[in-house]
Amino acid sequence: MNNYETLSQLSKDELIELIEIYSKNWLAMDGVWFQSVERKLGMDEAMYHDAEAWRRFTVIEAKRIKEFLKLADNSGVEGLAKALRLRFYANINEDRIKIEGNTLTYTSVNCRVQRARERKGMPFHPCKSVGIIEYSEFARVIDNRFTCECVSCYPDITDNECCCKWRFTLG
Repeated sequence: MNNYETLSQLSKDELIELIEIYSKNWLAMDGVWFQSVERKLGMDEAMYHDAEAWRRFTVIEAKRIKEFLKLADNSGVEGLAKALRLRFYANINEDRIKIEGNTLTYTSVNCRVQRARERKGMPFHPCKSVGIIEYSEFARVIDNRFTCECVSCYPDITDNECCCKWRFTLG
């Protein structure tokens, strides 16, 4: 039996559960390689490689989601909202999207990465610098008129009600 046959025998609920498992597995792999570099070479080296990985991965992810959704090149805030909801970790992190005119605010209310590091007694992941790359590049693939700004993200927390918050403005 091939993979298509195996998957086609699953119910919708089973497929949704499998997507959640795949998402958790992907996130675990992302954390495992990062922590390996962090332990051996330190946080600065791990952050360098994290930034380089996200610089490439986020573009691949955005292109595939854009194609899947059949979004036009200038799909604006509505297109970005649809695409953000389909990111690999969107179904395992708690988030909110707010649209006001030509601005979209994306809030990660509860982040599995930071919660896992907290449970392990590790310092928070200083994800702001990588997040700027990740979210800016993702949004530009969806619609190249977007600019992205960090509202709140570790280590520069300005909103204690969330893990991070990003503002996308359509120019």
